[in-house]
Amino acid sequence: QVQLVESGGGLVHAGDSLTLSCAASARIRNNYHMGWFRQTPDKEREFVAGISKSSIIQHYTNSVKGRFTISRDIDKNTVYLQMNDLKPEDTGIYYCAANSAEWSTSPLGFGSWGQGTQVTVST
Repeated sequence: QVQLVESGGGLVHAGDSLTLSCAASARIRNNYHMGWFRQTPDKEREFVAGISKSSIIQHYTNSVKGRFTISRDIDKNTVYLQMNDLKPEDTGIYYCAANSAEWSTSPLGFGSWGQGTQVTVST
């Protein structure tokens, strides 16, 4: 399985921005659907954003549309999540995940996961 390492989390105020990075140990474009998920103690792990193997299609959960952007850097084998206008409800541990099979927004559809990076948004 491809190894994934997230970075970029931190403590910010509402309205601030953060960019998360996910470095992969192998080529991901055309090989993996990539996704970002987040989890809090009170919620199950939820889908946040995804990008298809070809990078043509992007998916976002409704609560982050217009604020978050997922992208790939082909040369660096890296996926990013640009998060703007952060809200307290965005707080959670963010995980990068890779799916080499059919697309799914369920965590069960992704076989490779990073260690997670904490994002905390204060009021």
